[in-house]
Amino acid sequence: MEKINVFRKEDLASILKFKFNNGYPFVIAGPCVIEDTAVMEDIAATLKDYSEELNFNLIFKASYDKANRTSVNSFRGPGIDKGLEILSDIKAKYNVPVLSDVHSANEIEKAEAVLDVIQIPAFLCRQTDMLLEAAKTGKIVNVKKGQFLAPWDTKFIAEKIRSAGNDKIILTERGVSFGYNNLVVDFRSIPVMKETGALVVFDATHSVQLPGGSGAVSSGNREYVMPLARAAAAVGVDGLFFEVHTDPPQAMSDSANSVYLSSFKDNLKNILEISKYSKI
Repeated sequence: MEKINVFRKEDLASILKFKFNNGYPFVIAGPCVIEDTAVMEDIAATLKDYSEELNFNLIFKASYDKANRTSVNSFRGPGIDKGLEILSDIKAKYNVPVLSDVHSANEIEKAEAVLDVIQIPAFLCRQTDMLLEAAKTGKIVNVKKGQFLAPWDTKFIAEKIRSAGNDKIILTERGVSFGYNNLVVDFRSIPVMKETGALVVFDATHSVQLPGGSGAVSSGNREYVMPLARAAAAVGVDGLFFEVHTDPPQAMSDSANSVYLSSFKDNLKNILEISKYSKI
């Protein structure tokens, strides 16, 4: 078997200058899409406070463009230029690494100037040119596992990124299609995906999404986010991904599966405690 370079949590911590070294999963959190600056500042400031209180390492996430929305009339975000400006300001003000999605290879050169982690959306996880361009930046690349992929198929994603000389790979589980407008999570996928040598994240909020479940928009089951996150922590996931909002019903994207910022800290505290007992 060919030897691969394993990307470890210690490597991630060194690159992103993480503060805490307690074995907790790192946390990727923020709103689904960049809204106005005031909303973004409120969420970022609160998440930063939570990270200091609970001693977890935070990566702030928000999308500058939701290019894969169900309806052409859906809000997509401020676009790459304004969105990256907002993320750059948050990165500097709160001293947190930032993550956002890219939707074409042409965006990557501009995005890499701001982003600490470049994310490839689930629907684009097999797009070779995008993966290679993202890998060539030398940045950490987080790839959402497509809803149509088996966990063992992610090894080919990792191989594509490594072929460009980059082994800083994160793979994110976000459920698999189960009939129409529904997703389910097979927690066997976490140890399977770890065999690729990448870090593995569990996206708790997109895993409860009901794609297209409300016609022109996706729906979701917010009440299952935290139970699934607890399960992922017990299995031994490296990181956890949450979309949070001050007022989820009013969120401009993924409102049904985003979680309340006000209750996030108490729920996350329990999840981090569970992670201490994972042996994987």
